[in-house]
Amino acid sequence: MPDFLAGAVRKSPKLDMTLQRLVRLRDSFRRATFHRIARQWRRSLQFKTIVSTLLLVALAGAGIGAFLSHQIAGSLYEERLSQFRTEATSGLTNVKENFRDTAASDRESTDRLVMDTLALLQGEGADTPRTYLLTPLPTKDPLYITSVNSGTITASGIPVALSDAVVASDATAAATDYVFWSPLELANGEPGIAFGTKVTLPPDSSEYALYLIYDLHSMQETLDDIHRILWIAGFLLLAISGTIAWIVTKAGLGAVSDAAAVSEKLAAGELQERMEVKGEDEVARLAASFNHMAGTLQDQITQLATLSSMQQVFVSDVSHELRTPLTTVRMAAEVLYDARDSFDPMYRRSTELLYHQVERFQALLADLLEISRFDAGAAVLDVEPTDVFHIVRDVIDATEPLANNCGSEVVVVSKESSCVVDADPRRIERILRNLLVNALEHGEGEPVEIAIAASADAVGIAVRDHGIGMTEEDADHVFDRFWRADPARARTTGGSGLGLSIATEDTRLHNGWLEAWGEPGNGSCFRLTLPRRHGVDFEASPVPLSPREVPAGPRALTAAAPAGEEEPNAY
Repeated sequence: MPDFLAGAVRKSPKLDMTLQRLVRLRDSFRRATFHRIARQWRRSLQFKTIVSTLLLVALAGAGIGAFLSHQIAGSLYEERLSQFRTEATSGLTNVKENFRDTAASDRESTDRLVMDTLALLQGEGADTPRTYLLTPLPTKDPLYITSVNSGTITASGIPVALSDAVVASDATAAATDYVFWSPLELANGEPGIAFGTKVTLPPDSSEYALYLIYDLHSMQETLDDIHRILWIAGFLLLAISGTIAWIVTKAGLGAVSDAAAVSEKLAAGELQERMEVKGEDEVARLAASFNHMAGTLQDQITQLATLSSMQQVFVSDVSHELRTPLTTVRMAAEVLYDARDSFDPMYRRSTELLYHQVERFQALLADLLEISRFDAGAAVLDVEPTDVFHIVRDVIDATEPLANNCGSEVVVVSKESSCVVDADPRRIERILRNLLVNALEHGEGEPVEIAIAASADAVGIAVRDHGIGMTEEDADHVFDRFWRADPARARTTGGSGLGLSIATEDTRLHNGWLEAWGEPGNGSCFRLTLPRRHGVDFEASPVPLSPREVPAGPRALTAAAPAGEEEPNAY
């Protein structure tokens, strides 16, 4: 950040906040862009194929372009270097010979000799600009001539390796034996190459270093043009490759995309949707096969729906038709049951069995009627503010005889003393009664805990027993209709096998959750989670489901204990 802007930020808190907001917006935009690209990569096979093709073509093009650029630059450099070496050797040799064979004996003639001879080095009509530099050696004092320079390069701009080689050479030998070269950077930043040799000037044979410098700007422009052409060719190759990839993937994956879209519509219940068949190729055969499969599935689903509807109507009609004769049978059974003491022991036992089985039959019929109402969509909620603690106490009181018979103690575990939710109290009571009865039946005489916890948007009620438990597979099917983990296991209190299914439907009407956990030999737990306000969603349950689950809420699931005693914990 510039100093003046930093000072303005320090003096203006509003400007500082604005800059911070802009930085956050920039970071948010980058993250959103990255997430969109990542999601498109995961969801679109066509996008993935095109991007992969472009990346591979770009890598291949970069490798081929780098190889071609290196080969072209090397060939061009070697060719021009050989040409420049021949020209420089010839020119420097002629200058050296002219200096050695001259008859100049004074300053004027020596100066004229130098200027006339060095002018020949630049040549005429040369396609590459070149300059010369005549400079006395560092250890020699010039007699007549100081440094002569036709360009911008001075002695300090000559590479050290080249100047050292020239100083160490023999000035009396032929120039072809002692012509050295080295690349260098010119004053304008352009590349160049310098050739050098040692010469002597009359009249006292003073030694000088003579350099011929070539400007490689034209060669660099040629390389830049070649690189530019390679870049353009690379972009054209990418565009062509991307277009080809798009066309090929569109033709190949279009049918897959159409099939996915039609499959989603079929899964949503739009069974009349079909793929469009075009032509007679493989894609057309795929579409035709898919449409045939969809038609077969539609017929089967329609048949199953019809059978299910007929079954629901049959169950509902039979349940209603059975109510009248069952009521008559029950009244007769009650009369016999009340008079059983006057019967023979064998008849008395038969009367008791008849009475209890009629009760069980009536409970089954009531459950079937309730299931029929759910299937018909006739079940509605009667929502009102309800304290779940009142319902829990009522359920405990209602199941107290069963608890005494099973030898299990029911304990309420909670930090709360009251928790009001918008619910249908009759249905909530039925749910909890089913859960508690199941816990007592399968608790093997161990204590049963009812844990209650609440958060800002949800309330959780967990019923935990420490009996025989159940496996994960059992937990997945425990809410199915008429399902039993052990069909051979005798029931002590009877039941229709529909209690948990009805509890599931009641929970669904409240937009809540009903979940199960179990472990063989370690008991089981059923958790009911309800929204605090009807119609308001929640994200987590405030009460744990298993002993290894961390509660979602900040409170511990402990019940209030007397002073000096440790608080019980349901988990």
